[in-house]
Amino acid sequence: MTAADPDVRRARRRDPWPRRLVVTFLVLVVFAVGIAVGKALNDGPASPGTVTYVRTLEPLPQEPGPTTSP
Repeated sequence: MTAADPDVRRARRRDPWPRRLVVTFLVLVVFAVGIAVGKALNDGPASPGTVTYVRTLEPLPQEPGPTTSP
């Protein structure tokens, strides 16, 4: 077979536009879903945060210490 042989079939080049459109559409859909998930997480219920308890402690009665004599 030679290049001039009529039986040799050439590979047809596909039109790249449909594939580009599908890829662009999928990228936009993934981007939109990412924004939606981010907003949903941001709009969720607020966390309770830190809770502080204040309590006053009363001192315990002290026993007198030992006395020393000179």
